[in-house]
Amino acid sequence: MTALNTDPNIKSPDDFYASLLAAHEELSKEESDALNARLILILCNHIGDTQALDAALQLAAGSNTQV
Repeated sequence: MTALNTDPNIKSPDDFYASLLAAHEELSKEESDALNARLILILCNHIGDTQALDAALQLAAGSNTQV
């Protein structure tokens, strides 16, 4: 199984967070949810490793027994 990197790994995380918030500005709840869904799918496609994606799903859902 692919081990997930859960250590801080984003250069300038505050800048990225500001960009993420800016992308959601003036969006409705539905538009914001759709943006999040598209972003998730784009990043999942970039990762491409189904074992890593399954482990990330488990971790995000709070069931991190296999991570």
